[in-house]
Amino acid sequence: MSSIWTPSGEHEPRPEPSSGPGGTGAGGSDTPFLDAARGGEPTPAEMEAEMRRARAELASVPVVDIIANHAVGLWNLAVLHLTPDPNPDGSPAEPRLDQAALAVDALGAIVDGLGDRLAPHDEALREALGQLRMAFVQLASGDAVAAELAPEDE
Repeated sequence: MSSIWTPSGEHEPRPEPSSGPGGTGAGGSDTPFLDAARGGEPTPAEMEAEMRRARAELASVPVVDIIANHAVGLWNLAVLHLTPDPNPDGSPAEPRLDQAALAVDALGAIVDGLGDRLAPHDEALREALGQLRMAFVQLASGDAVAAELAPEDE
């Protein structure tokens, strides 16, 4: 079973016990789609069972961890647009400030809007947002050398 990354570490959902004749038996797997991959399309019942399993796995993760994970995704999206890959000729690409601004604002809406409700991730997310906002302002003002996206104590 796969794990889900959260800012507080990897989260491994508890496996659901198999029960009755629909559970995993000889030759079966934990996931109906693995059986289907061996020989054909999954049946509607297998697809429904997989959907229920996926929903139960997602429901087992604390909501605050999922929201924090999405916030980290927005941070990464903003960084991607603030520090784009070089152009094909090797010259530095200009930051896409309008795209980065939207990602920064979305992250700010989550972090500022939810505040302490994001605990235990609230402090780390506030710090990341502050650093991202500072980098944005520095890049927007043309001070690209001073724009550091990594924490100062690293």
